[in-house]
Amino acid sequence: MSKPRKKHNLKARMGRACRALLKTNYACVANVEPPDHQVMLHWKHCTQIRSVEVANALCDMAHRWTIYISVFCEMPDGVQYSKSVQFSTEGMHLVANLESEIEKHHAGLCASANKAHTIGSGWIAIPDTIDLTEDQANRIFKAMGAWSHKKAA
Repeated sequence: MSKPRKKHNLKARMGRACRALLKTNYACVANVEPPDHQVMLHWKHCTQIRSVEVANALCDMAHRWTIYISVFCEMPDGVQYSKSVQFSTEGMHLVANLESEIEKHHAGLCASANKAHTIGSGWIAIPDTIDLTEDQANRIFKAMGAWSHKKAA
C-alpha cells in the first residue's frame, strides 16, 4: 500500500507552484557571447521576462534542466551556420550551479568548430525536460543578437 501524500508540506507545495509558474511562462535563461549578455526569456515568444516571481521561481528552486549549447559560425562567403548540442542534467540543480554542467560540453563544442568561422557562442537553459528544436533555439539566439556580432569568440 502506498504512503499517502502529506497534506500540508510547504516545501513540496512551493516546488509545485514554482514549476507550474515556470511552465506557464515558458521561462528559460539564455546567454550569448559576445557581448556576454544573459537574460531570462519566454522561449516560445523570445520576449524578456521581467517578473520577480518568475525570477525567484527560476533561481531559488532546484530543477531538472534541458541545456542547448551552440557555436555560431559564418563562412567567408556570408553563409551562417551553427554547431549545437542539447542535453539534460542528471538530477536537480540550482541555476547558480549550472556553470559546471555547461562548461563540460561547451569546451568540446568550441573545439570542434572551425576557429576561422566562429563569431560567437551561446546557451539556453530551460528548467524542464523538453526537446528544443533547432528553429526554436535559433529564434532565441537571433532575438538576443547572436548573429549581429562579427568578432571571433
